[in-house]
Amino acid sequence: MKGNVKLGINMEFVRHHDMSFANGVKKAAEIGYEYIEPMVHLGRELLSEAGYFHSVSLFDDPLLIRELCDNSNVKLSGLSSHTPLCKPEISVEYLKMAIRWAAQAGAPVVNTDEGPKPFWTNKKMDYQLMTYTLTEAAMVAERHGIKIGLEPHQQYSKTPDGLDSIANLVNSPAIGINFDTGNSYLAGGSDVYQWLKRVKDRLVHLHAKDISLSQSHALRGKVTGTPVGCACGDGVVDWKQIIEIVRSGDREIVFSVECGTIEQAIRSFEHLSGLL
Repeated sequence: MKGNVKLGINMEFVRHHDMSFANGVKKAAEIGYEYIEPMVHLGRELLSEAGYFHSVSLFDDPLLIRELCDNSNVKLSGLSSHTPLCKPEISVEYLKMAIRWAAQAGAPVVNTDEGPKPFWTNKKMDYQLMTYTLTEAAMVAERHGIKIGLEPHQQYSKTPDGLDSIANLVNSPAIGINFDTGNSYLAGGSDVYQWLKRVKDRLVHLHAKDISLSQSHALRGKVTGTPVGCACGDGVVDWKQIIEIVRSGDREIVFSVECGTIEQAIRSFEHLSGLL
């Protein structure tokens, strides 16, 4: 079986348009995306409740979110459920709730990374804390048939060896990789395409993030990631090569575009659709 690529979009594309989640879903479908990736939060958040922000509360009914998606004929590729794995007092219950919520909503993956570390811990302590968090989360994920997508984003996961060192902390079929093309590029020091080849057989999701030349010149090697990129096709990433690598695998992977505006989402869809 050859790998297959589907197109989705992270809901951050409407963040600066003061748009509600429901309207963002409609806009994604209107552009042509088949999948969306919501960001989920705990508790209640004023701007989301008022309809000016795209994030969804884990206190909301997951079946309502599934219904909104069904009405626009889109599906969930996963959840943007980033939480600091090094801080189990935050991440353990959040991740377990996100996993259960994802199972009900119909999202096959929850995406996360090690997050900003506590200022007072050392590396050995951080890895013990991450082992605890991922063990707790993986046990729930296995029961519910959900994958945990570990993303290169922070201090330890900014290199291929570093990301693998986290992914290998817990031996669980629930733990996979959510490869981020933009973060892996900006971290510097690693070839994005060789890195993707290294993880392709463990890939469960992909953040399709392009990096503009100006951001590349200003930040490459100085940061470990960025929230969103430019439109796919406008930056430094060779999407033809990314697609070929994923297609050489043996599974279906959603490319969840991470860009900052509706206009960028449209251009990204047009560019990636043309290559597919």
